[in-house]
Amino acid sequence: MPVIDLNSDLGETTNGVAVADDHAMIQLVTSANVATGFHAGDPHSIADTVRAAAERGVAVGAHIGYNDPANFGRTNMEIDPARLADEVLYQIGALEALAHRYGTEVTYVKPHGALYNTIVHHEAQAHAVIDGIHAFSADIPVMLLPGGVAVDIAEKKGLRVIREAFADRNYNPDGTLVSRTLPNAVVPDPEFVAARIRQVAEDGSITAFDGTVLKVDAESVCVHGDSPDSVALAQSIVKALGEDGIEIKSFL
Repeated sequence: MPVIDLNSDLGETTNGVAVADDHAMIQLVTSANVATGFHAGDPHSIADTVRAAAERGVAVGAHIGYNDPANFGRTNMEIDPARLADEVLYQIGALEALAHRYGTEVTYVKPHGALYNTIVHHEAQAHAVIDGIHAFSADIPVMLLPGGVAVDIAEKKGLRVIREAFADRNYNPDGTLVSRTLPNAVVPDPEFVAARIRQVAEDGSITAFDGTVLKVDAESVCVHGDSPDSVALAQSIVKALGEDGIEIKSFL
């Protein structure tokens, strides 16, 4: 039976302003990429998401990003690698403290937004991110886009890489994600999303916007919590995979 992990970016409520229905999404996913306060989220809201994940038995991951809440961490930043490594370690440690309070722990790390996309090709920042993660734990998995330089760096460092695919984002033919500055970056159609994740789970591939079939071999698929109708998208995936006998299960 094919198995796939379903993850979502959560914990991004800031000062009471929610961008996702965290509690509804936690009922559907098996892994929660919880914001750490740099791109979004405040300590109390982050803690609430961690508590809900712990109660549901959902894996908690540190969703590390650039310290850029004004742009939701979705703008590339030039940053000293040593500083970036320290900020990565700091973010994971802060989330681990909250997780410990609620009887759980940070079990993986996933970069967010522009940082995630930058370390696909930017070697200095990729090294910094992986160094920061490795400083927290030499055994913690890191969730990354297949094919990027960060994947090679992480594996050479001895970290387990969880290759990820995106349910609600369009792909370029080279395997990168279509920029959010373009109108076709986000996929809003639940039926399309469900069919895409069937393809990932059953064939290990995903289709780019131009029809190019990309090999991804993903262990996890993401539905962004702040995507339009994200709960409906996640529900469509759960329903479609269930009908096909594909088990939704954490990669841990």
